[in-house]
Amino acid sequence: MTETIRGDVLHAIPPDELDDEELSPELRALAESRHVLVVRKGGHPSMLDLVWAFVRRDPIEAVTVVTDRPAEEDETVTLTVEETDMPGVYVAAGAHGEAESVVGH
Repeated sequence: MTETIRGDVLHAIPPDELDDEELSPELRALAESRHVLVVRKGGHPSMLDLVWAFVRRDPIEAVTVVTDRPAEEDETVTLTVEETDMPGVYVAAGAHGEAESVVGH
């Protein structure tokens, strides 16, 4: 089942730097020669959103997405993703030949 995630890229790992990062063996195998993005779901939160999340004890969620398309840190992306067996880790549907988009600031 697919879902759409829109958010800000907090960290981007290109394929040629995967070996330099401390990734779990499962994530490394899933990524192979693709990009790994850590995305804050929902985009850049306002100060009010941050305070409200703190008061509710409901942190703003960051997820990991494996994708064929590069993105830069601080970019806003909209990705169609599929959940994996790893909690918080998704594979972009575009990695399987479907559409995905990367939207700039």
